[in-house]
Amino acid sequence: MFKKLVAILFFATVLTACSKNNEEENGAAGTFKLTEVTLNGSKLITNTTNVGLSPMFMLTFEHTIGQQIHNHIELRDATGKAIPLDIQVGADGKSTTVSPGNDLLAFQRYTFAVRASLMATNGSKLDKEYSYIITTGLDPADKFERISTEQLLTKVQRQTFAYFWDFAHPAYGMIRERNTSGDIVTTGGTGFGLMAILVGIERGFITREQGLERTKKIVSFLKLADRYHGAFSHWYNGNTGKTQPFSTKDNGADVVETALLFQGLLTARNYFNDATLQADITTLYNAIEWSFFKNGQSALFWHWSPTFQWEMNLKVTGWNEALIAYILAAGSTTYGIERTDYEQGWANNGSIKNGASYYGIPLPLGPANGGPLFLSQYSFLGLNPFGLQDQYASYEQQVKNHTLINRAYCVANPKKFAGYSADCWGLTASDDIEGYKVHTPSDDNGVISPTAALSAMPYTPQESLQALAFFYYKLGDKIWGTYGFKDAFSLSEPWFADSYLAIDQGPILIGIENYRSGLLWKYFMQTPEIKRALQKLAFTTPNP
Repeated sequence: MFKKLVAILFFATVLTACSKNNEEENGAAGTFKLTEVTLNGSKLITNTTNVGLSPMFMLTFEHTIGQQIHNHIELRDATGKAIPLDIQVGADGKSTTVSPGNDLLAFQRYTFAVRASLMATNGSKLDKEYSYIITTGLDPADKFERISTEQLLTKVQRQTFAYFWDFAHPAYGMIRERNTSGDIVTTGGTGFGLMAILVGIERGFITREQGLERTKKIVSFLKLADRYHGAFSHWYNGNTGKTQPFSTKDNGADVVETALLFQGLLTARNYFNDATLQADITTLYNAIEWSFFKNGQSALFWHWSPTFQWEMNLKVTGWNEALIAYILAAGSTTYGIERTDYEQGWANNGSIKNGASYYGIPLPLGPANGGPLFLSQYSFLGLNPFGLQDQYASYEQQVKNHTLINRAYCVANPKKFAGYSADCWGLTASDDIEGYKVHTPSDDNGVISPTAALSAMPYTPQESLQALAFFYYKLGDKIWGTYGFKDAFSLSEPWFADSYLAIDQGPILIGIENYRSGLLWKYFMQTPEIKRALQKLAFTTPNP
């Protein structure tokens, strides 16, 4: 009896040990794990972006699995459609390679999943579902047929010109703020639009007679529009000429928008040999009370409101896009400002200087890393920076080096955003994933604005042409449309704007033309008032 009891205990012990060994092999609850997942040789994380269009997944399991794995691995697009997969189980029975049967689509989100229903050959079950979101990146194929550089430049100009010609407000030809603005028109954008008309004439997009007629129509609007001590508002109703407040207190004069408008008007005055038009533009210019907008100080102030007066209290101080305001104010023969206003207000007694180097490139003026590129573009659509210098800077060096620093930052790509490269660069103010944003090297969220690189073409032609080719040929299916290049994009998200903005489209068209022919510089720099201003403010020019 005793021997029988010992035998029973022995067999019970053996069975318990075997059961324990089986549990250890199969996992605590009869499960096994997916121990490693790689994508193209790198560990796959939950949300992976900028994935190539032919991804290769490698799975390693804790236990051997059979060919039935094909029924438990999925790749689905954003609509839930299953993508056919090529699945190969390795000789060890634990490793598996997975790849789509065909290339995936660019800039699309997919879900890769290994279902919890998968079982190992020993009958244990996968411990959970493994799921990963991947987003594909760029399709490197050309989206359009290759054409010569000259043909491409003309095509970009023609399509961008359509924003200022076809999409101009029908009542008077004023330029809408953006492609969704309805009746809201913008003064600064209209200044760019007037310059665009001259490009359209020279490039044969419209006749000289058409351009003159449209310019006169715009001037007729400006003669009836609300003005404040001669200056114009930022926005108007394009039918009535009544001020459309830009914000609660910004319901009157905007000195900088007025300056951008007159940069275009004076260029047009010099271009057209029409006495009536020339007289009207001169009268409008002479009526601006620049000295009033000093607010009793040695500086220009950006805003004045008939209801809030100077409450916005924004001094126009450099370095920014507003140099043109001081130039125009100094050139006025009726309400001009003095050199001391420029030195104390704009140059802030010399503190406008930077002098540091970024990426080995010296920056004469402005904030660290140069700030957004529109700072070196808006004032120089008419004002020629080449050979232009004062006691603070060589403006030829300023605009060129500012651009090169901006590009160098994108090439260095310290935040590792998808796409940033010598082909894809340019940070400035533009539409953004969450609205509108001033993009700079110091405040970068992965959004590139085509206007930044393209408008800089006169300063950095090789680098800008390289970006142009990438934007058009590689991203053209996403960012090229009715009025040229759309406003912005992010390859990291990915995200592509549907918008066009006058203040971004204009510098593209004008910058390309100044690169090709110097047209706008030629006519603006002929202005007697501008020559007078540059002399008063102690600028030197190549042709004094």
